[in-house]
Amino acid sequence: MPQANWALFLDIDGTLLDIAEAPDRVDVPAPLRRHLQAIEKHLDGALALVSGRTIADIDRLFDPLRLAASGQHGSEWRPVPGAAAQAITEQPLPQGLHEAAARLANLHPGIVVERKSHALAVHYRNAQDLGPEIGSRLAQTIAGLQGLMLLPGKYVWEIKDAQQSKGTAVERFLQQPAFADRVAVFVGDDRTDEDGFRAVEARGGIALPVGALALRQPQRPGFATPARVREWLAGFAMQGGGVA
Repeated sequence: MPQANWALFLDIDGTLLDIAEAPDRVDVPAPLRRHLQAIEKHLDGALALVSGRTIADIDRLFDPLRLAASGQHGSEWRPVPGAAAQAITEQPLPQGLHEAAARLANLHPGIVVERKSHALAVHYRNAQDLGPEIGSRLAQTIAGLQGLMLLPGKYVWEIKDAQQSKGTAVERFLQQPAFADRVAVFVGDDRTDEDGFRAVEARGGIALPVGALALRQPQRPGFATPARVREWLAGFAMQGGGVA
């Protein structure tokens, strides 16, 4: 059962929300917004959304909430609710990388390229046979470029700052007054979330995998689906006196 002394870090896609065919097609259940708001209050601000999405996109999804958040795999963050987003990575991705990724969309109409300031993602859920070729082409594109890495995910390849991750995002939050001296808990479903797992467990915290990641890590408690995560959060919101 969640505790009032937790610092709670939540991935979004595949954890809070069901994966959709494209990033802009996800559904955010209205009760989830209310539950997150109630939990953030119950934890005295020690709740953050930690995602590969941009913070602007996170705000669009969870409007009107403006929770503490980290976006683009640690390359930007908002340390406290309602504040302006701050860039952690100084240099944006070279324009040439965006152009190379955009050309990949010509391989198949089901490929979706998600452009961000400090990262990019190429989704191939609807063109799964092309996953290896997309990964190979992106690897060639960044060869020789310093400070970048190619990251595989669930039917997606992402290019990001090699020095930033969901783990560095967690460590940065834990230096903030609202998050300090608490039990750090990270809930996530993908390889990118394992950096967050390692960060919280290094401080004696708890990693809670979701979906297929939970099946591969039976040594950790976890959740079968995002729906189960949402049910758990609903219970936490009610436990803290929030709105059901």
